[in-house]
Amino acid sequence: MSARSTVWVLGDQLNRNLGALQLADPSTHKVLFVQSQAKLESKTWHRQRAHLVITSMRRFAAELTAEGFEVDYRTARTMGDGLAEHRGEHQPEHISATEPASWSGRELLLQHGVELVRTNQFLCHPDEFEAWVGSRKSLKMEDFYRWQRRRLGYLMDGEEPAEGKWNFDSENRERPPKDGRSWPEPVRNELDSLDLAVLDELPASCWGAPPDGTWATSRAEAMRRLRFAIDEILPRFGPHEDAMLSTSWHLAHTLLSPYLNLGLLHPTEVCDEIEIAYRAGLVPIASAEGLLRQIIGWREFVWGCYWHWMPSYRGRNELAANRPLPPVFVGKASTQMRCVESTLGAVHDHGYAHHIQRLMILGNLCLLAGVRPGELVEWMWASFVDGAEWVMLPNVLGMALYADGGLMATKPYASGGAYIDKMSDYCKDCVYDRKKRTGEDACPFTTLYWDFLARHEDKFARNPRVAQQVRAAHRLSDLDDVRVRAVQVLLRLDRGEL
Repeated sequence: MSARSTVWVLGDQLNRNLGALQLADPSTHKVLFVQSQAKLESKTWHRQRAHLVITSMRRFAAELTAEGFEVDYRTARTMGDGLAEHRGEHQPEHISATEPASWSGRELLLQHGVELVRTNQFLCHPDEFEAWVGSRKSLKMEDFYRWQRRRLGYLMDGEEPAEGKWNFDSENRERPPKDGRSWPEPVRNELDSLDLAVLDELPASCWGAPPDGTWATSRAEAMRRLRFAIDEILPRFGPHEDAMLSTSWHLAHTLLSPYLNLGLLHPTEVCDEIEIAYRAGLVPIASAEGLLRQIIGWREFVWGCYWHWMPSYRGRNELAANRPLPPVFVGKASTQMRCVESTLGAVHDHGYAHHIQRLMILGNLCLLAGVRPGELVEWMWASFVDGAEWVMLPNVLGMALYADGGLMATKPYASGGAYIDKMSDYCKDCVYDRKKRTGEDACPFTTLYWDFLARHEDKFARNPRVAQQVRAAHRLSDLDDVRVRAVQVLLRLDRGEL
């Protein structure tokens, strides 16, 4: 008997055990995938990002076919067009889909009469997050994280956190090592005919280096990378998770975020492995807790905040930032800022930068310069292999740019060259001097940091976490010269001459 129901699988739901697909059976359900040309043309995608999503979709479609499903994988002008074509050809009596990860996706599916099945792709559903929010007037990730630890049971000894502490951040902020050590090279696999076919089909607007096999495009390969991350990377992850080195684009980062965001891995699988490794004595508590915090704390907090604040959150711009994205971000200029050059080089080569590079190099520069929030959101969404709207809106608007006025962060994450020098090797041999505020060789971050504080005195003079720095800015004997230099720095940044 022909299947009369359809499950529509979106490109970031690539897991047999998610939502609507978990309930499907080859004897009763067809499976629909729609590869949207409009989506591909909507942004200037990094080549590795576009390749990762499309290739992963096609491999998963092939796996479902091998399981016995009739799979309709179609390329259409838009998602809605693909659905209409499927309906016209197959006449399904019922179409369901797992709740999308984006607000627009949810509205689209509801508009087209698709039944939404509750998502289990995260460990805290938006409904559960709303229950946690309750009457809270402010949302703090640390409170949410401890709530998650208690209810999920990870790294807990009864009612208390393992080894008596919730937070080992103080042990995970070491400066970059200066011993020239090597870091575990990522697992890679050879590109096959499907990889090459997808690459040939990508639009000419895609940019960045082609894939080198680093990013897994199947569940089996994602599981192989999870095993490597737990065995080889996690034991050394914690201490230097905030460090930045020009000699390594990955250091001891697990590189698992793309697979979590596409559904190739489930957070339970990763957290279970963290727990097992810690209990077996293979991973120190600071490293285990540091990664667990990223997954059940920060990642799920961002997800919950996205749904809590949408859709108006997209338009937030508390600091009235109106400068265009610097041309160096889009490959139209080079830069002598070694930190920016190194970070953007990693993005070009791998579609990746770790959280401190995103926040304290790229985000910090755009915060200090007053770059339009929407432009940085779009660029990061399209440029990183783990990009998604739900990821980028809270992280960029809330953390990096303070565009939401403090809903996400209690202070702007602004810094001068001193922090970059402390946590990286970038300042060594840079033409700019991180100690200088004025002069041709003054570090642009240092100049713009003091100008930023003076420029936004009205916003931050009463903020207890930054008021002291604001007062310090106005005590600078050369503040007028700093602000003149800042105008020159911003002009050169706009021209791609910095």
